[in-house]
Amino acid sequence: MARRKKTPPPRNATDRQSAKRAVTKATVAELRRELDRVDAEIVATLNRRAELAQQIGLLKRAADQPVFDPDREAEVLTRAIESNLGPLSNDAIRAIFRELVSGTRAVQSAMRVAYLGPEFTFSHLAAIARFGQSAELVPVGTIAAVFEEVERGQAEFGMVPMENSTDGRVSDTLDCFSRSKVQICGELPLRIHHCLLGVGTREGVHKVVSKPQPLSQCRNWLAKHLPQADLVEVASSAEAANQAKGNPHVAAVASAQAGVNYGLSVLAKDIEDNPDNVTRFAVIGPTPGARTGKDKTSLVIEIAHQPGALADAMAIFKRNRLNMTWIESYPIPGSRGRYLFFLEFVAHQGEPRARRAIAALRKKAIRLEVLGSYAQAEPVG
Repeated sequence: MARRKKTPPPRNATDRQSAKRAVTKATVAELRRELDRVDAEIVATLNRRAELAQQIGLLKRAADQPVFDPDREAEVLTRAIESNLGPLSNDAIRAIFRELVSGTRAVQSAMRVAYLGPEFTFSHLAAIARFGQSAELVPVGTIAAVFEEVERGQAEFGMVPMENSTDGRVSDTLDCFSRSKVQICGELPLRIHHCLLGVGTREGVHKVVSKPQPLSQCRNWLAKHLPQADLVEVASSAEAANQAKGNPHVAAVASAQAGVNYGLSVLAKDIEDNPDNVTRFAVIGPTPGARTGKDKTSLVIEIAHQPGALADAMAIFKRNRLNMTWIESYPIPGSRGRYLFFLEFVAHQGEPRARRAIAALRKKAIRLEVLGSYAQAEPVG
């Protein structure tokens, strides 16, 4: 009678898990080696891109052309997103290429950009979104100081807020435009998302601090969810975050990035009353933007204070088939009854129809200044 072959006893659960971990470790190790190879290829390709950027920079300087080309940079971002097949999101691709463009631009030439500080305010986030973190981003204390930095050549560009979809115009910026010779060479509409930040609990909040604008943009949410809290205005959202850091009964209305920087928890996110809350920032510099075919132009004019004068001036845009996208009246300081009008229309100032319209406006205006032309931009953030 043949002897039956003994079968090995089944492995217990611990043995099976150990074997599975061994296979997983081997697979992870192989994948990590592949990642290392890909990373090395990426670094080599990035440096090749930087070399090409250096060559372009040399050619631009030889031709006395500006190194910063916002329209070309926007085109790079657009093409990168259009070619994205995943799994990375479009937002991730945009962020990666924004810093890539910023880094290779820095290889061509160092760039200094002034903005209304301190760090981690929305002006700072707008500067990062437009220029990347390889640029030298310089915080200053006032909007007027941003203009002064650019006028004196201490910064190549400045980032200033022009208007908010909830609160309207930014008066300090319009006042500076009325007195300055700098030009608008770009725009950045930034989606504004406010967070309630703190180190305690929402139920324990007795005071909410922030700049007047964020408090205004969140007033309905605050009234509904924190009716017992005192609302206190401070100089900046960064200062608000700093105050909240030291007191569990104080909360700040600020950006999520400010919360990360100051070590605050997000007690509530996206508390702005208007879900389409956008602040439009202007990029200011010594010259207007180049013509792209999708441009806008801004003007400031003073019209005679008499019946029909403004209507006659506005009719010029219709006759020249120019679409106006913005108009703001601004009282001239110290001159009762006199106003400046800030206007924006779709076209570059170099286009024939825009030149005709500006020439016709000059005949009717007491004063007219072209503030600049710049490519139209879609909201980011």
